[in-house]
Amino acid sequence: MRSPEVNDVMLRVERVSLAFGGVKALTDVSFDIRKGEIRAIIGPNGAGKTSMLNVINGFYHPNRGSITFKGKSRPRMRPYEAARGGIARTFQNVALFKGMSALDNIMAGRTLKMRYGLLWQALRVGPARTEEIEHRQRVEEIIDFLEIEAIRKVPVARLPYGLQKRVELGRALAMEPDLLLLDEPMAGMNLEEKEDMSRFIVEVNDYYGTTIALIEHDMAVVMDLSNRVVVLDHGVKIADGTPDEVKTNQAVIDAYLGVAH
Repeated sequence: MRSPEVNDVMLRVERVSLAFGGVKALTDVSFDIRKGEIRAIIGPNGAGKTSMLNVINGFYHPNRGSITFKGKSRPRMRPYEAARGGIARTFQNVALFKGMSALDNIMAGRTLKMRYGLLWQALRVGPARTEEIEHRQRVEEIIDFLEIEAIRKVPVARLPYGLQKRVELGRALAMEPDLLLLDEPMAGMNLEEKEDMSRFIVEVNDYYGTTIALIEHDMAVVMDLSNRVVVLDHGVKIADGTPDEVKTNQAVIDAYLGVAH
């Protein structure tokens, strides 16, 4: 895993605050994500981690602060605009089309890459058919990469949870993102499934060169996978650094032990 250059910033969060009524989800949070790194966002339950991801990919708009992505400031970005710009996302709870096959779910991730509209795609003639073949080849490459050839035609509702999470990762990869946001990619998995997902995350980062930001509660996984870690607690950043720096930070230790603020 290469060490990203300090000046090679892909995304910068600057003094972001977010509140829902009187409830403060994020307060004056700043950090950056460097091109090519695996950046972990951690913290106890209710720390504001998912809210932060939602701000990055446009589900929420901050009350104050800014997001800069690939050198461009984004005052109010909608999720489809973030997707078009190169940000893909998986979710804490699996968000797949349960009646569709694994292949078709991953194929859905190619939608923004298609040049021809629904009518052309329905007719499946001429250039639309050629385009569909090209996209299906790309999807088959992802299926091979994630080692899910055996379940490619299986409706995802029939798949075990770990494989559903892998299909969701495949759908995100089908968008060919510059920045991949993973919200608790290993939640609910057994040890073997976690080991598989950890391997795929590293390989996505190495093979595709994809920059990754992930939320994860398993500290062993975070410390093993991440280049850098930012820690939130009650919506406030309390630490930011390498895994070794963060795990010895007293504020982080106190937050996870539930020491009163």
